[in-house]
Amino acid sequence: MTVHLPHRAVRTHAVRTHSRRRRTALYAASLLCCSAVLTALPGGASAAPAPAPAAVAFADEFDGPAGAAVDGSKWQLETGDNVSNHERQYYTGGNSNAALDGQGNLVITARKENPGNYQCWYGSCEYTSARLNTSGKFAAAYGHVEARVKVPRGQGMWPAFWMLGDDFGNVGWPQSGEIDVMENVGFEPGTVHGTLHGPGYSGADGIGAGHTLPNGAAFADDFHTFAVDWAPDSITWSVDGNVFQRRTPADLGGKEWVFNKPFFLILNLAVGGYWPGDPDGSTAFPAELVVDYVRVTTND
Repeated sequence: MTVHLPHRAVRTHAVRTHSRRRRTALYAASLLCCSAVLTALPGGASAAPAPAPAAVAFADEFDGPAGAAVDGSKWQLETGDNVSNHERQYYTGGNSNAALDGQGNLVITARKENPGNYQCWYGSCEYTSARLNTSGKFAAAYGHVEARVKVPRGQGMWPAFWMLGDDFGNVGWPQSGEIDVMENVGFEPGTVHGTLHGPGYSGADGIGAGHTLPNGAAFADDFHTFAVDWAPDSITWSVDGNVFQRRTPADLGGKEWVFNKPFFLILNLAVGGYWPGDPDGSTAFPAELVVDYVRVTTND
């Protein structure tokens, strides 16, 4: 996504990397990712390589009673709005918009409401949602990073599972680097995107590719597993075990590769913004991003 770090958060997508992906005519010039740098693997998806034997560095299975907040030893909730991407939601704390469902899932819920008279960049906020990160609690360099997720359906929805460099607070974005494991926008129900952002290739110039389900299927129809296999000078994306993209420093045209260092995790559900556009009369609320688990294994 894009870093914005709401009032206390650690998020800093200067222009939300996602903004770049918007492909409608209105934003195509500034948000559409340059197709010249998007290279899928020859012949389409292929079987993802099995990760080498590794140790579990981080895992959250989201077990607990219905309505419970997320584990505070693993996650912090960001609060505030995001003017950088012109998103419409206000991110809340506690369990108001992020809670366990009692069935082994985390549910991040976007609602059309403003119970706290929250103020956003455009005035009185119209929506609430949640954004979680592991900054200060967990960060790692390299390994297999994976989440099993069911995304919401609807125009204006923007769910994401992504990472920021752990030095974000010192160097800012995009120097920190950003790895978008998965982003989806409601007007592309059958496609997800994986992207890198860094110095000289951020926002609309991020380096990435999309993966589309066959036969007109939508990602909101079921759970899917989104992952990256990350090694020094190499990041490989997969969906349900099928590789759709691999990036190395050679893809950056001489620009700096900033991905050989620890990164922390982020989960969020944005509403509206430059890339997805705003909700409309067809968008149903509440909308839910359901997360079965998040796991990171490393070779350490």
